[in-house]
Amino acid sequence: MRTRRAGGYRGLADRDVAWLTRMRTRKGTAISDCVFCDIIAGLQPAQIVLADESAVAFLDARPVFKGHVLVAPREHAETLADLRCEAVGPYFLRVQRVSAVMPAALGCQGTFVAENNVVSQSVPHLHVHVVPRTRGDGLRGFFWPRQRYDSPDEAAEYARRLRAALLG
Repeated sequence: MRTRRAGGYRGLADRDVAWLTRMRTRKGTAISDCVFCDIIAGLQPAQIVLADESAVAFLDARPVFKGHVLVAPREHAETLADLRCEAVGPYFLRVQRVSAVMPAALGCQGTFVAENNVVSQSVPHLHVHVVPRTRGDGLRGFFWPRQRYDSPDEAAEYARRLRAALLG
């Protein structure tokens, strides 16, 4: 059952409410203006594969290949240069973990890990793409044709497999 919380946050864990409250009081952070901040806060739906104090990783809604994950820091930063220095290491450890488990979780041979700063950055919140790769998959250069999941259940199954690998 969802409960009403201070600040109007319903159904969020205490740590998420505390984090969201801190973020809303920081200069330059506007939760309602950033779709990734809303996903991180649980206000927008997403297939979450990892969530901890440093980052949230979720399936890209328009993946290059199924299982394509976006890893975003909990702290709002538009670019890598904007992320606090002490947050960079913990954030990239999460990117490394997602990349490391993807072959076993999804049966791919490797991963493509990429991050855009401003140019080609569709959401102005730092995020790293972790894309499952297999030899001969057709991905060439930086042209990324997008796909769709056949159903929400298919997306949920990809997310479940990645979460299980991250917990294992």
